[in-house]
Amino acid sequence: MDILWTLLTLPYAPVRGVTAVVKVIAREAESRQRNPVDVRRELEALDAAEAAGEITAAERDRGQQQVLERLTGAARPRRRAGAERARRVPRDGGEGGERHGGPDPRRRRPGT
Repeated sequence: MDILWTLLTLPYAPVRGVTAVVKVIAREAESRQRNPVDVRRELEALDAAEAAGEITAAERDRGQQQVLERLTGAARPRRRAGAERARRVPRDGGEGGERHGGPDPRRRRPGT
């Protein structure tokens, strides 16, 4: 049965190989992002760039905040463009355009 299964899934071997490589790369990237030596090096590079006049103090502060958020995992998730609009639309269970403040003018009522 194992030989049959191996033969049937042989075309998917490259996909499994790529998946394994991607997992290894992701794990390595994660460990480098959270490595205290690398984080300290990035913070020192920001300080040095600000001292050399390459960036402003505000840009340095933003960069430091990004590094620290990445380290602590406290990065705020980004919203999709329509998420804010969808939140403001009342959900009263009406039909068509009724949820948006009135009946849809393109919709005919029965008997009219």
